[in-house]
Order: sequence, then structure tokens, then C-alpha cells
Amino acid sequence: MLKPIRTVATAALLTIATFAMAAGLRGDHPDTYVVKKGDTLWDIAGTFLQKPWLWPEIWQANPQVENPHLIYPGDVLSLAYLNRVTAQPGPRQLAPVTGVPLSQIEPFLKDLRVVDEIDSLPHVVGLEEDRLRSAKGQVVYIKGLPGAVAGQRYAVVRPTQRYARLDRTMCCDIFDAADLDNRGRRTIDFERHWTNVVVPDHGSEILGYELMQQATGTVTRGEVGGIEATTMVLDDSGREVRIGDRLIPVAAQPYDLQFFPHPPRQQFDYGRARVLAVADMLRTGGPRDVVALSVGARDGVDNGTVFSGWRVGSEVVDRMSTGSGWDRSEDSFGRANRVRLPDEFAGHLMVFRTFDKVSYALVMEGIRPIQVGHELKHPDAPY
Repeated sequence: MLKPIRTVATAALLTIATFAMAAGLRGDHPDTYVVKKGDTLWDIAGTFLQKPWLWPEIWQANPQVENPHLIYPGDVLSLAYLNRVTAQPGPRQLAPVTGVPLSQIEPFLKDLRVVDEIDSLPHVVGLEEDRLRSAKGQVVYIKGLPGAVAGQRYAVVRPTQRYARLDRTMCCDIFDAADLDNRGRRTIDFERHWTNVVVPDHGSEILGYELMQQATGTVTRGEVGGIEATTMVLDDSGREVRIGDRLIPVAAQPYDLQFFPHPPRQQFDYGRARVLAVADMLRTGGPRDVVALSVGARDGVDNGTVFSGWRVGSEVVDRMSTGSGWDRSEDSFGRANRVRLPDEFAGHLMVFRTFDKVSYALVMEGIRPIQVGHELKHPDAPY
């Protein structure tokens, strides 16, 4: 951590004067606010700004606040600018508040990641005593680590989802989030049969494979003496390990713990940025749920990018324009008799982990559930 804040006495004096017009000051804001345990910077900004994702501007406008992430429960923040209110720092006995609730996203920081391909990754080829499952303290045998030496550590991961995109020039892209078995092959899902047909294994762009960490292990012996597999001992109490699970090197905290919300750096073509999936294999999510997005680092998305999620407007048949056909099915009408309805705002999301073509975001707040297929727009988009 950086050195603690000495005072927050003027934490909003410059802010309100400078950013009231830009950020949209709420008319019912209090003169002061006492930071509470469990607060986030997003929540605090939401008490007096109409755009909570602009909270970095509040503290960046105050040079005495060297790190906006070092604001603690008990700190009294001044929100008055006409009658200056003296604010006091609180005790430093509890952890500082964060931009987002880290407890909600920790599993996605530690246990999940997205890679471009999985076929070249080393894999578990056998288990101690020919078991079907292995756990902490047991031995697993790895194929694909010919140069491994004793002491090297690896994470055992399992493919869970495959994200794909099919370009369509006539309309919008088709996105697919297919469940995978432990071999990394798609499972049969008859409800999604036609999507899987449209998005084949070849001919579409693979956005990435989601991997879930099962356990970690330490190599005890390489491929020596005619042995064609590397020996590794599982050394944590994670999930069970099976034949077919993949391996990746253990990385030292390859993710951010601090986030500065900001709008996307570019405008995406309609239909290009969508919600791919909701955590826990759900189709809808609300505040503090995690979603996967169809854009990533190659699209200019980075940690802290804020989107607004929108339900794509339906195309309905204007039966009044047909003069007849009230008993006909909607499928029998052409484009000339259809009306495109407006998109409907659902809520705001903030990216907290970015991969090349996919990113994870946390639903921050909203007025209706975020769903798979929702369009992603600038957080200030009016429609």
C-alpha cells in the first residue's frame, strides 16, 4: 500500500465546484458522509453524484489525497461547498474501502482466466493408483512437460466455457458461450442446438476458453529413465483433479486489486459488444453478479471500463398497418410490416479483469436484470 492519507478535510471542496456540472451533483446530498465498513468508492460517489463511475475525479482534484483507495471506515468526507464543513480522518484500525467489493470478484481473480487455445496445454494423463479423482497430497502424472524439473509449480485448470463469435455483415454478430466437458469439448445441449450449428468448430472466431483452477501442484520428477510422464504432487485443498485437466504455470497475482472507473475508450459498432454469459451458468444477473463480455484488450477495454447494459429492442409486427392478418403468426410478416422498438436500459457494469478478446465485469447497479445478449454502450448513452 501507499502511505496513508493525512486528512480528507477538503475531499469535496474542489470537486463540487469543479465537477458539479460534469458529474451531476445530486440535490439531496448531505453536508458530510461518514465512511462505513462495507462501503465502496462507487457507493460513496453514488450518494451525491448522479454518475458514480466518476468518483476518481473527486479525489484526483484534491492533491492532498495521494491515493483514493486509502480512505478508511470512520473518515468524515465533506460534501459541502458553500459552507465549508471541517472533515476529520477516522481511525486506521480497519482496511480501507475499495472501488468495488473485492470479496464478490475474488474467485474470478484467483480461480478463473480466459486463454486463446487449450490444445497445446499440458494435461493430466494419469492419477496415483489409477484413481478416477485425486486431491491434496496425491500424485498426478502429466503429459506435455518434457523439460519440467523438480520444484516447479503449476496450476491444474479445467475448461468450462468456450466463447465464440460469428461475423454477420447483414445484421449483428452471433455470439455463443458453450459449456465444455473436462476434455474441453462442447457438451450436448439440445436447447442451444441451432446456435451450435450456426457457430461451428471451424469458420468462426474463437474469443477464448474459460479455465477454472482446480488445484496447484509441485513437480517432483521429470520425464527421466524412460518414463514418459512428469510426476507432480497436489499441494492445496482445491477442487478434485481428473484425467484431461490442463496445466498452466502458477502466476503471482496476475490481476489488479484497485480500479479506476472510466467510460470505454472507443465506440463499438452496434452488436459488437454484448454480454456473453452470467456467472454460475445463469442467464440473468443483478447487482454484484459477474458477467463475461464479448470485448477485451484488443478492443481497447481495460480494467475499470464502465458500460451501460441495454436490452435489445424487439421487432414487433404493426398489425394496424396490414389491414388484415390479425390471425396470422408473426413469422408470416415481412420487414415492411415490422417496427423496431427502442433498446431498454438495464444497468451499469464495470470491467475488473481483461483478457485479449473477453473480459469479466461486475454488475454495479441497475433498474432491471442484466441478461445474456444485452448490448453494451457508453455509460451515459441516452438510448
